[in-house]
Amino acid sequence: MANSPKRKSRIGILTSGGDCAGLNSAMKWVVKTALDERLEWERGIQYEVIGIRDGFKGLYSTEPASPDTEGYLVPLNQEMVRTWDRYGGTMLGTSRFSPYDPKNDTSKQVIENIERLGIDALVVIGGDGSLAIASRLSDQGVNVIGIPKTIDRDLPETDYTLGFDTALNVITEEVDRLRTTAGSHKRIFVVETMGRTAGWLALEGGESCGAFIILIPEYDFSIERLNELVSEGRRAGARYEIILAAEGAKPEGCAEFVKEPGTDSFGHKALGGVAEFVAAKIREGTRLETRSVVLSHLQRGGAPSAFDRRMGRHFGIAAVDLIVRQDFGKMVALTNGKTGAVSLKDIYGKVRRVDVSQHYDADRYNGPRSILHTES
Repeated sequence: MANSPKRKSRIGILTSGGDCAGLNSAMKWVVKTALDERLEWERGIQYEVIGIRDGFKGLYSTEPASPDTEGYLVPLNQEMVRTWDRYGGTMLGTSRFSPYDPKNDTSKQVIENIERLGIDALVVIGGDGSLAIASRLSDQGVNVIGIPKTIDRDLPETDYTLGFDTALNVITEEVDRLRTTAGSHKRIFVVETMGRTAGWLALEGGESCGAFIILIPEYDFSIERLNELVSEGRRAGARYEIILAAEGAKPEGCAEFVKEPGTDSFGHKALGGVAEFVAAKIREGTRLETRSVVLSHLQRGGAPSAFDRRMGRHFGIAAVDLIVRQDFGKMVALTNGKTGAVSLKDIYGKVRRVDVSQHYDADRYNGPRSILHTES
């Protein structure tokens, strides 16, 4: 008996915003799951996957009517993506281009291009800014599925975002290297991490590398208390100290530090400078030799950790599951150890920050020293 004809459907996929580890794994598993021949016959749908280069900029800049669309579009197949999961960054490239930039709204052109390209479902791998765009596209009728990625791990409704674990490993490795020179010279090093207005990266990175003090955006620090802690450490016999400061951390009564005025097209400030400030205040208050180090984009780079590769796989498969069900307007998520999905509307405009009462010792400026909580 002849096989019944299969419906054809085109999936577009892009990465948007800052790069990080785990993106290529997610893309690989979207492709492998969508093009799996066994699943194809079970589903009765024949998918094709089109990679969109340079994020939403690619969707805006491509010319669907042109016979040459290779500048921003690339057909993806299983053989092409076979080894992608072992590499960091994004094979498709990315940008911080927003179709809803108030200074240059290009959303109409982007939506028209999606229609002209025959994209039946769009997978957006991004952080808060990119998924906010995805949510707005969904409201305008685009079939969108989101995959969460950001080393900041500040997206609500999910316990994990791609790139976070690898970034923690980078922080731990770099601080281990700093200990060599810190111990040799009896120095204090203030290490600045990314994270914007959420302290997860600094907090869990600091816990992982054994930092003496951790400063986070969710709790403004006292310079006097900071110097007291440093002095206590020296009196207790410490030869050197490592202090981790999230880029959004700030002293009491002060605003966050910014490297330059204005915001990007996602509305984000360019934060930075807190480590240098803290180092200067410690030198001034304790007369101890103190240096600052900004890890910056080192945290985004390198091969993905085992966890990011595995979560990229799970999120990629889940994204295709949602497409098959035609359950659009959702973001895949990890909640209580299970991979599921939440509405993009539930994360729009929200930030997941550290709960100081549960995850931070405000007296020691560090992670909590009591972990088990009694049920009430």
